[in-house]
Amino acid sequence: MDLFEAAGTDDVGVPRTREGAPLAVRMRPSVPAEVLGQDHLLEPGSPLRRLIDPPVPGALPPSSVILWGPPGTGKTTLAYLVAHVSGRRFVELSAVTAGVKDVRAVIEDARRRLAGSGGETVLFIDEVHRFSKTQQDALLPAVENRWVTLMAATTENPSFSVISPLLSRSIMLTLRPLETEDLDALLTRALIDERGLAGLVTLDDEARAYLLRLAGGDARKSLTILEAAAGTAQSGAGSGGAVIGLEAVERAIDVAAVRYDRDGDQHYDVISAFIKSMRGSDVDAALHYLARMIQAGEDPRFIARRIVIAASEDVGMADPAALQTAMAAAQAVAMIGMPEARIILGQAVVHVATAPKSNASYNAINAALADVQAGKVPLVPVHLRDAHYAGAKRLGHGQGYVYSHDEPHGVARQQYLPDDLQGTHYYSPTDRGYERGLTERLARIRAMLE
Repeated sequence: MDLFEAAGTDDVGVPRTREGAPLAVRMRPSVPAEVLGQDHLLEPGSPLRRLIDPPVPGALPPSSVILWGPPGTGKTTLAYLVAHVSGRRFVELSAVTAGVKDVRAVIEDARRRLAGSGGETVLFIDEVHRFSKTQQDALLPAVENRWVTLMAATTENPSFSVISPLLSRSIMLTLRPLETEDLDALLTRALIDERGLAGLVTLDDEARAYLLRLAGGDARKSLTILEAAAGTAQSGAGSGGAVIGLEAVERAIDVAAVRYDRDGDQHYDVISAFIKSMRGSDVDAALHYLARMIQAGEDPRFIARRIVIAASEDVGMADPAALQTAMAAAQAVAMIGMPEARIILGQAVVHVATAPKSNASYNAINAALADVQAGKVPLVPVHLRDAHYAGAKRLGHGQGYVYSHDEPHGVARQQYLPDDLQGTHYYSPTDRGYERGLTERLARIRAMLE
């Protein structure tokens, strides 16, 4: 059992930050205003804000909450903030090391305190998705009867990792991924705050940009790298103040920086090479450029969008499943985030790069748009016009229309294009992949329509 008391707390269980604690621990917010990127969870009266603010006499006790979000978005930070501000007794268990016996011991102690002094206990469980069903079941009576107020943190979707009875007794709060601006503000605070580096070092612009890319939206990771880089810079500094440059960040994490300015030529060169490699069916080159973008900290959602475009523009109907793979990848990347998103991106790139290629549908819509933009917009044939409104039949709308499903092969011989465009063919399939069969089918269909 990992209780705050083991590290030293005051009477209400507020964690004490020991001297020499990691920078990420020292920089944990002490007031709600210092929390970055989660304003939607901290509005007055919200379940989380009621946990943080001191109890109001006579008010209903706060609900138990499950905090769901990617690593480094502030789940543990919010739990410590509750401990620091609320005045409630605070106990922490780690799902990695705690068992059912530990859970029951905390609950029994909480019941005694509640019955005796009326003191409330907030129980924080980190990585609750690692708890077995039996361990989660042990929490139910305490949550149901409000012997404890549960704060449970997880990086896994609670709908799949937390038992339904516990979900129904708790409020699920979703933490948003931190934006680059949030991490930038956090780095600035850590550099100057007395709890942090207290102005002893500065961070140059190139190193800052690289560090923000490396962090990938993870506040803990950004502060861990900053602390290591500060130590590297200070060890090589003379009598003046230490400056953290790109080399110090590289040495601190033992990874060479990929020269990749997301607003400069490198960004456009690499993404261009990536797209052209997928189009050219060189899967190895495509994976190389994908790796460069990932290592440089490119937004995985941006990469996923480019794969979706390539799946339609360059693969198209030669392998319609490529677009399904790309769309599934884009959705999965948005849900999961890095670093696991690299696996999903890699799979999608392999599919698109190795698929047969056709830009026939891409050329088809461009040709159709060119005609429309050139003013070729003649009247819709009368038999295709809407006949559902009053007076439409009097105008002849819909008269003579043949319902395709009533015809052999499901194809009705009738005019579909306007008169001035009769005989126009926009779509010309290739003989590659799935389109090989489409070529033959389309030829038969067009012969039936003419």
